[in-house]
Amino acid sequence: MLIRISLIVAIVTGLAVGVLNFVKVKEIITTTRAERDEWHGKFDTTDRQLTETKKDLKQTTTELTQTQETLKTTTAEKDKAIASANAQTKRANDLTEKLGATTKERDDARAEVAAYHVTGFDPQQVAELSKTLKQAQASVTESQAVIKGLQKEKAKISAKLLKYEDPQAIVYLPQKLKGQVMVSDPKWDFVVLNVGEDQQVVEDGELLVNRNGKLVAKVKVTTVQKDRCIANVVPGWKLGEILEGDQVIPAHPAS
Repeated sequence: MLIRISLIVAIVTGLAVGVLNFVKVKEIITTTRAERDEWHGKFDTTDRQLTETKKDLKQTTTELTQTQETLKTTTAEKDKAIASANAQTKRANDLTEKLGATTKERDDARAEVAAYHVTGFDPQQVAELSKTLKQAQASVTESQAVIKGLQKEKAKISAKLLKYEDPQAIVYLPQKLKGQVMVSDPKWDFVVLNVGEDQQVVEDGELLVNRNGKLVAKVKVTTVQKDRCIANVVPGWKLGEILEGDQVIPAHPAS
């Protein structure tokens, strides 16, 4: 009988424990389900927000791409407009410059016409006068050259005539005549100078040779060419060796 009671008590106790465990497990399950549903709701909300964010991002990316294309097009149009403006500015500057040049030419032409009116001649007559003036200038230049040649011949003839009349007469050379020794021959005592007919040198003219302001010798012209002459050393006047580059001046300059 005792055993039976013990078994009943044990069964009842087991049932009570089972019921208690069931209640606890049910509570845990209920709590877990509630938490699951809560997290599921949060996940759905987050997923929906993520989807919307992706959609907004895609739309923003599309708008950004369109904006970039618009900006690129606008920049190209701006560059084109700037280039066109620069071209127009350059053209305006060129036209302004041409206008200034044209205005100056017009004013010059008006001044020339006014000058023609003052002289009483028309443009054709002025052109003829200019041509005649140029011809006259050319004739004067030619005459001056002839006169210069005649003066050279006169100086030569006068020097020869003077020496013929008086062998001891002094032949004068131009006061400003200056030259240099090109060649010196100490054996034969003659020199070649870099002055001649063009500098109005004549035969028998005498020159002093100096170096650094010191007298070296006196020479007498024997032969005259266009731009040089040959002179012999005057006996008794060689005070030192004549060297190339020594300076020469007239011994008897004309007053």
